[in-house]
Amino acid sequence: MVACEERSRMILCNSEIVDCLKRGAFKIDGLPSLDPSKLPFNTSAVDLRLSKELVVPKDVMGPLDLTKKIRGGIAAHWKQNSIQHTLTEERPYTLKKDQFVLGNTIEMVDFPMHDDGTCYAARVEGKSSLARCGLLVHFTAPTIHTGFNGSITLEIINLGPSEILLKPGMSICQLIIEEVKGKPVLAPNQFRGQTDVVGNLDLEGR
Repeated sequence: MVACEERSRMILCNSEIVDCLKRGAFKIDGLPSLDPSKLPFNTSAVDLRLSKELVVPKDVMGPLDLTKKIRGGIAAHWKQNSIQHTLTEERPYTLKKDQFVLGNTIEMVDFPMHDDGTCYAARVEGKSSLARCGLLVHFTAPTIHTGFNGSITLEIINLGPSEILLKPGMSICQLIIEEVKGKPVLAPNQFRGQTDVVGNLDLEGR
């Protein structure tokens, strides 16, 4: 029998992810299949796809003092200082070298805080095939906390030598899911109900 302390550090395999989805432990809406032996599942992760919405910062956004509360929050700052692009297969976005943009996933996730039973959290990780081309898809914010629901914002940057085409529906990242030890308490900085790229970002939380 695996000790609780050790078990709490384990990640879910593909069949366990599907089992949790079927019994409603958490949700990943928009998956094309629930067959753990086929895409979008890997042995211990599930691939997520890039949505058609992309937010591109303007050339000059002005300096940000991240030690102070930004008026209206980071979401308002982005909406005032960025351009939104709608991707299509015929009109992908060309991500230039060293360029930074925000995207989000087609799939909507929900990791509820259960009063009884196990809670779950997740981490967004890049895909090695993209990383080897220099595409970074989550920058430094990989954690999807218990209590989060909505689409996942992706902080995307091209660190490679070549321009990269971003197309809607491309496999952009993978989600690794873990059990949470104990019963979490809702924190005031918790993101909930995020439905667009910028969402309700502020200086705390993910």
